[in-house]
Amino acid sequence: MIQDINGKKYDISFKAIEADKNDYILIYKDNCIMLNRCDNTIPRVEEFVCDKLQYLFSIDEDKFFMAEEHAFDENKVYRYYSNTEIRNIRPMWIAFAAITGMSLQHFYKNNKFCGRCGHIMAKSESERAMNCTHCDNIIYPKISPAVIVAVTDGNNLLMTKYAGRQYAKYALVAGFVETGETLEDTVRREVFEEVGLKVKNIKYYKSQPWSFSESLLMGFFAELDGNNEIKLDTFELKEGKWFERNEIPHNDSDISLTNEMIELFRNGAY
Repeated sequence: MIQDINGKKYDISFKAIEADKNDYILIYKDNCIMLNRCDNTIPRVEEFVCDKLQYLFSIDEDKFFMAEEHAFDENKVYRYYSNTEIRNIRPMWIAFAAITGMSLQHFYKNNKFCGRCGHIMAKSESERAMNCTHCDNIIYPKISPAVIVAVTDGNNLLMTKYAGRQYAKYALVAGFVETGETLEDTVRREVFEEVGLKVKNIKYYKSQPWSFSESLLMGFFAELDGNNEIKLDTFELKEGKWFERNEIPHNDSDISLTNEMIELFRNGAY
């Protein structure tokens, strides 16, 4: 999955440090990141003149900084890559750094003003937070919990396609946790709302940070409880279908919890 970066160590600890010329600089514009046209590498600080750089995280000994107020133009060496393109970048640690940095960039960009009193926010010097010097409001990066559900019926797996999204391949039922819900209640509600089915024997599998939607995904396997007739929520989904193990469509992507769970079922592990 995208956070599995080949043994490299990701360190999100907050540090108030200055950038060195050999550190990496993450440059974003309209939900795209600037990378090398030839090999998809992230530029170094020395390659761009930038007054303000915000430290974000490190991977092994490499430090990553964000260009706060600059959206540089594309040139012969570098261009902007979209979210869809980032999914396919290899090695995986570059894709992980790109999308994780984008999530933090959204945090700083979207919290310039206090939501309580409207005054300008300031970056904390001791933690990753935005502070309001007028009313003492503190804002931390938002992470939204969500569930991924593999609904099974014996040798069959329920697969769906999203409505109104660029991603056109088959996926699993998914949705965000609402206020006051347990994860298990979210599983039951989302399955019933999206495909009109009831489930039982809900079993937690694994979690995944998913910075594409600033979420923490939690994967569950659940068995069909009762009738298997699908009643599709056409606002959320454009297709819902049962597949036998040997009929499940192949997807070469290895970045998502969804695909890992699909492959587990295909191979008989669940």
